[in-house]
Amino acid sequence: MKNKMRLSTILLLCSTILFAGLFAWKSYEDPGVQSSGSEISAVFEDAPAESAAGFHDRYALEQMVVLSRHNIRSPLSGYGSALASLTPHQWFDWTSDPSELSLRGGELETVMGQFFRKWLASEGLMSENEIPAEGEMRFYANSMQRTVATAQYFSSGFLPVANAEIEHHMDIGTMDPVFNPQLTFANDAYRERAMKEISAMGGADGLKGIGESLSSNYQLLADVIDLRDSEKAQKEGLDRFRTDDTEIVLEAGKEPGMTGSLKSALQASDALILQYYEDSDPVHAAFGHRLSIRQWEQLAYIKDVYSDVLFTAPSVAVNVAHPLLQVMQAEMAQQDRKFTFLCGHDSNIASVLAALQAEPYELPGSIEKRTPIGGKLVIQKWLAGDGREYASLSLVYQSADQLRAKESLSLDNPPGICHLSLQGLTKNEDGLYLLADVQQRFQDAIDRYDAIRTECGAEAIEG
Repeated sequence: MKNKMRLSTILLLCSTILFAGLFAWKSYEDPGVQSSGSEISAVFEDAPAESAAGFHDRYALEQMVVLSRHNIRSPLSGYGSALASLTPHQWFDWTSDPSELSLRGGELETVMGQFFRKWLASEGLMSENEIPAEGEMRFYANSMQRTVATAQYFSSGFLPVANAEIEHHMDIGTMDPVFNPQLTFANDAYRERAMKEISAMGGADGLKGIGESLSSNYQLLADVIDLRDSEKAQKEGLDRFRTDDTEIVLEAGKEPGMTGSLKSALQASDALILQYYEDSDPVHAAFGHRLSIRQWEQLAYIKDVYSDVLFTAPSVAVNVAHPLLQVMQAEMAQQDRKFTFLCGHDSNIASVLAALQAEPYELPGSIEKRTPIGGKLVIQKWLAGDGREYASLSLVYQSADQLRAKESLSLDNPPGICHLSLQGLTKNEDGLYLLADVQQRFQDAIDRYDAIRTECGAEAIEG
C-alpha cells in the first residue's frame, strides 16, 4: 500500500451538537445558544479518522462520491419580485441573472475543485494533471444553470487539462427527476403521517411552536430589511413576520411547499446571506446595519429551519430523496469508478442525510450550519490492508470567511471538513464504518420508500 501524505493537518473538525433540530424527531431551540463563528472555530475536540496514527499505512482511498450543493447564485430579487417588495432597499447588483450561478460562485467552485485535486493526489487516487480513462470519473448535474455551471467550474479546477464532460439529462432550466425534491407519492394517509412528523419539530405546539422559536430571528430580519417601510407593509400591511400562519402543502409530483411568514422570511434570509457572501462591505450587505457573526447566524438559521421543515421529516426525506439515493448507491457499487460528482441543491443534501439517519451536526466557521452554499457531502471508500472495505462520510465546505475573501485553498489552508456519523452504526477504532454497513443503510432508506408507500396505499407518479 502506498504511503500517502496525511491530511491530519488540514482537516477542520465538526463541533459537538449544540442544539437539536436537523431531523423531524428533534425540537427546535433558541438559536441564541449558538456560538459565533470565531468562537466555534476554536472548539475542535475529536480527531478525524485520517489523523489517527498510521492511518495511511493501514488504508488506501479507492473511491470518492460527492453530492454537492451549487455555489453562490443570485436570488430572485429583480424589479417587481416578491423579494423586492419586502424591503425599501436595493438588493445587490448581481453578476448573473436571477437564480443563476454568480461570477464569484464560479471562482469559488474552481478553487474547491483545485483543492479536491490536491487532496486526491495526496491520497494517490489521481495525478495532478489526470486525464481519466473512460468511466473512471463522472460529473452529473441537475439541469439548472447554477448546478451545471457549478459542476463545470469544479471540473475545471479538478481536471484542468481533461475537458471533462458534464452530464445532464433535461433542457437547461428543467428539473431532473433525480435531483428534483418532489413527492413521488402523496395521499391523505401519507399527508397525515408526514404532518405528524413535521409538527413534532415544534414540540407540543406543532407548527406554531416552530414559528414561536423563530420570533427573535424574525424580529432581527424585519429590522435589518426595514420591513415596516417596504412595499409589502404599505400595500398589504405586512410589517412583521407572524409566528402562527405557516401551513405545509404536500402534493404528489411537487416539492413540499409552504405558505405564510416562514416562506416570506426564507426569501429575505436567503437573499441576505447570499448578499453577505458577495458584498465586500458587511455593513452595506446588511443595509447599513452592523451585525455580529452571531446575528448573521441567526438570520441564516431561518433558512435551516425552512429546509428542515420541508425536507427532513423521515417520511418526507425517503420520498423526495429516493431517486438520488438510488443513484448514489449505484455509484458506490461501480468497481471501476474512482470519483463521482453529483451537483444539486441544499434540499438534496438535507433529505439524503435525513433518509440515511445521520446524527445531528453543526458546521464550525459557517453561518449556514447544515447545508452551506457550495457544501459537499463526501463519501470515501477505503481499502484496508487485510482486504476489507470501509467508508467515511463528511461535509466539506468553505467557511464564511473563505467565501467572502475568495481564499485560495490548499492542504495547508483547507476548507472545513465535518465528519458525520450515522445513527445505530458503529465505527472502528480508526473512525470508519464497514462499507457493507453504509451500503445497507442506503438500501434500508430505499426500502423504506416502498414500505411507506404501501402502508399509506399511495401510487407513485411516473418520472
